[in-house]
Amino acid sequence: MQLIQEQTHTPRSPIARTSPHNLLATLRKYKQTGRKGIAVLLDPDKVEQDAFSALLDLTHQHPVDFFFVGGSLVTEYTHRELIAAIRARTDVPVILFPGNSLHIEPTADGVLLLSLISGRNPEFLIGQHVIAAPLLKKSGLEILPTGYMVVDSGAPTTVSYISGTMPLPHDKPSVAACTAMAGEMLGLQLMYMDAGSGARRPVSAEMIEAVRQAVDLPIVVGGGINTPDRATAALEAGADLIVVGNSLEKNPGLLPQLVAVVDAYR
Repeated sequence: MQLIQEQTHTPRSPIARTSPHNLLATLRKYKQTGRKGIAVLLDPDKVEQDAFSALLDLTHQHPVDFFFVGGSLVTEYTHRELIAAIRARTDVPVILFPGNSLHIEPTADGVLLLSLISGRNPEFLIGQHVIAAPLLKKSGLEILPTGYMVVDSGAPTTVSYISGTMPLPHDKPSVAACTAMAGEMLGLQLMYMDAGSGARRPVSAEMIEAVRQAVDLPIVVGGGINTPDRATAALEAGADLIVVGNSLEKNPGLLPQLVAVVDAYR
């Protein structure tokens, strides 16, 4: 992948940042005020120059709140190049979505420190975190301790395969609620429910609502949010931030529709 940096200009941004280190505070404010947000997930392996440039143009007209950069399996480490290209075109915050301890890039604004609480693989509960901790300490990145819950989407996902864990059953909202509750008690600061890339079905409204009632934390929901109705359902059920990625690769024109849904809560 080669990303050509273009002339820097001042874009429209939905967040007025005085510092790159206010990401968690911003998400907490969403939860407290009922404001909603949208993040675009960029997989470094899948970004193509023309489509990426067009997507950034769309975000100028239809502002998003965050870019997430990363994925469960990254075969080419181009995080720095991708972040630099984003920086050249917009001041939207960039948050790392790491698949393992190697995916740390200090030029981002923050990192989701993901603890895979839906699984029982110690490597993704704490093991990778131990390896990454010294680098993260020195990186200057804002650390967002995140309870990561993978939810069955009707098809095997990369994250389940790579992590060697079973996803939460799609029709067991009480299991998700108790899992999130335990994560909150352990001190995690965000809950991220993810049906995975290319999900056949999104996280159900019933599960999101159950988790919303169980914890007093910002809730992030991604995977399978590929229509305005699905975005509305997730937000109405209690999601504070929705994440869209794979569906934009197939249909960039979906972004204005999803942003319009989120704008109703601004």
